[in-house]
Amino acid sequence: MTTVNYRLAGSGETFVTCSLASLGAPAVPGQEELVARAVNLQISPEDFLFLQPIVRYLGVSARFKDVLATFPTPAGRLPEGFRVDTELKADGLLEIDLVRDISYGANGELRPTSLIFSADSANPYEVEPIAPLLGNLTCNPGIVYDLFINNPQANVGGRFKTRDEVMIELGRVLGPGCDISVELNDPFETDFNKLLEEAALFKEILSEYRIVIKVPHTGPVNAANVGQLLEGDKTFDRSYAAPATADAFRSHQLALKLREHGYRINYTLMFEPYQTALALQAKPAFINSFIRHRMMQSGKIKAFLDAFEASEDRDHLVGLRTYLLATDYLPRGDSDHDLLDVRRLGRTIVKYRHYEDEIGADGLDGVRANLRWLRQSNLADTRLIICSMEGDLNYPDIDNLLSSPDYEDMIDRVVLTAEPAYLARFTSTNQVVSYQRRFMNAAATAR
Repeated sequence: MTTVNYRLAGSGETFVTCSLASLGAPAVPGQEELVARAVNLQISPEDFLFLQPIVRYLGVSARFKDVLATFPTPAGRLPEGFRVDTELKADGLLEIDLVRDISYGANGELRPTSLIFSADSANPYEVEPIAPLLGNLTCNPGIVYDLFINNPQANVGGRFKTRDEVMIELGRVLGPGCDISVELNDPFETDFNKLLEEAALFKEILSEYRIVIKVPHTGPVNAANVGQLLEGDKTFDRSYAAPATADAFRSHQLALKLREHGYRINYTLMFEPYQTALALQAKPAFINSFIRHRMMQSGKIKAFLDAFEASEDRDHLVGLRTYLLATDYLPRGDSDHDLLDVRRLGRTIVKYRHYEDEIGADGLDGVRANLRWLRQSNLADTRLIICSMEGDLNYPDIDNLLSSPDYEDMIDRVVLTAEPAYLARFTSTNQVVSYQRRFMNAAATAR
């Protein structure tokens, strides 16, 4: 912005815009068509003044070429999901690069909001209507197999037979601008090379630019005891709170190893704020905050406690114990756990989650803690995925939190994911129906 003087009208301000084209430098021979795709990139007047005397040529990086080869895009355009960066080389070459960044739409333009929306689905039919609005998609074996492939109502006509077929179709529907987070079928596989082979297959289908590997927290579960979750009554004989050290940090180690092989990591199964700081040590691209079941369980636990305290009927504590067993707070074989300790455990959970005060009554205390950790972390590109929502209040409460002054500086670090039908619910109000009634009846009189 510069101040200018007008002979007849006094003085005022005008904005000066510059682009790479303003530098007047020619393209590297043979790269003219590629350079032309990015020359309208805006640069500051200060950068223009610095660069103009020293830039001799404009060229593109090897990655720029590879992105265009991976995602063929019409002439003069750039694919969605990439930020345009430049690097000044010693010989006066200004090299244009494309860096993966889901904050950007086509042609290096920022998305309409810093908040990124995501779908929690593997169903191409339900993803397609919302696909242009998405910067991310998350799925896991339960979503892929239970909710889609093996669900005849979702997998219409049984068209999709394998996970790979589903991934290919999702990649087609979503296009280049959307990251796709997929989970390995068996995170407890002890042969790392087999996990690498599975990850490589995902990369071949979706490209290195879109693929993100979901690594779940493993807790006390390991390759030797995971069978307990698959057989008999599928209960587990070890407390979630007493994992062996090697078991608890297996997922952190796996995330770091996959990252060494070039994969971005979506660190998942994060329900409690206390999981966050250790998860960040694995340098993930995404961490998660699961809301729904944690909040529902808090309410259920509190209801048992309130009922006992109102009546002193021990049957309510028996009911709480049964509930804690069913939800893995207590391990198998602990069905006679002392009822006073059951009460103490329930009270500890409710207190820790601030379920009875303003901090956690909306179930978002974990989200607040995650955002605070990200704010003070050294991982500038790591984002928080807020996931697992339902009901009338989860989305509006999140909307209020993210638009509040306390977290407005963190909005560009958040990805909001849910089933497409849940997100669709919050595009509508009762007045939409009322006004459409009025409009359509008015238009009908003109026919």
